[in-house]
Amino acid sequence: MTPALPPLNWFRAFEAAARNLSFTAAAGEIGMTQSAVSQQVKSLEMRLGVPLFDRKARGLALTDHGRRLLPQVDAALATLTGATAAFATDQATDLLTVSASISVIQWVIAPGLPEFTERHPDIVLRLIGAVWPDEFTQTAADVEIRFGSRKQAGSDAELLGTDRLIALKSPALEGKLEDLPLIEAVGTSDGWKPWAQVAGIAPLSPSLFVDSYGPALQMAIHGNGVCLVHEHLATAPRRQGLITPAHEASLTANENYYLSMKSKTAAAVAFRNWIVASVCAADTPDKIG
Repeated sequence: MTPALPPLNWFRAFEAAARNLSFTAAAGEIGMTQSAVSQQVKSLEMRLGVPLFDRKARGLALTDHGRRLLPQVDAALATLTGATAAFATDQATDLLTVSASISVIQWVIAPGLPEFTERHPDIVLRLIGAVWPDEFTQTAADVEIRFGSRKQAGSDAELLGTDRLIALKSPALEGKLEDLPLIEAVGTSDGWKPWAQVAGIAPLSPSLFVDSYGPALQMAIHGNGVCLVHEHLATAPRRQGLITPAHEASLTANENYYLSMKSKTAAAVAFRNWIVASVCAADTPDKIG
């Protein structure tokens, strides 16, 4: 039986590190974290049973094994690049990669995407969903929409939408909020306890937990309870009559959605301007039915 080949990403990590003689520079080039590049090279070394680099305080140096392997990896990657080049002519030149919170893709981008596509028919959009901050390091994107704190987002990021959390439920779910099942998104410092303090009611205990605001909103739409989510996520389902406010109180969130421009191409700028304008319009009270 032919032995299984090591994963292609291991060879890509090795080639980039060998060319740059730096895990950090290789990581920036191929859109991975430094630790991921280092780990993939280490995995390749373990599979081959030989060291490929001498790791020194000021950088890397190829071992004899590494110098022997590098030309062969270069040739193999060049062959793969050439094999796929013929297909590149069939692709649109304006490919825009957007890495975004899954909740934003589901509830903000998807409902308004026909409008963006109509305005920019030449832009091919690639959407990559993520939940946690470290997942954004796995792909080099033109635009990122992260969920987290201002510190996590970085000083160059802009707040997308508002920083308000509101309570929502299905119109078919009747009763006072205090008597209804509560849905909570974990992984945030906000929740029903601080919201209840703002609302001036007794402490509340959720009975259903999900990993982000998107599923919380989906669960509420299907009548599973009351969710607490960013108000701009609920714009589309509110307009469709799928969800309705369960209480008038709102809570200032500690974690929000932030947009960062990773490239300044015309396609990236067009997407940024469209989504910012769409969210600002959605956050205007008279725009919500």
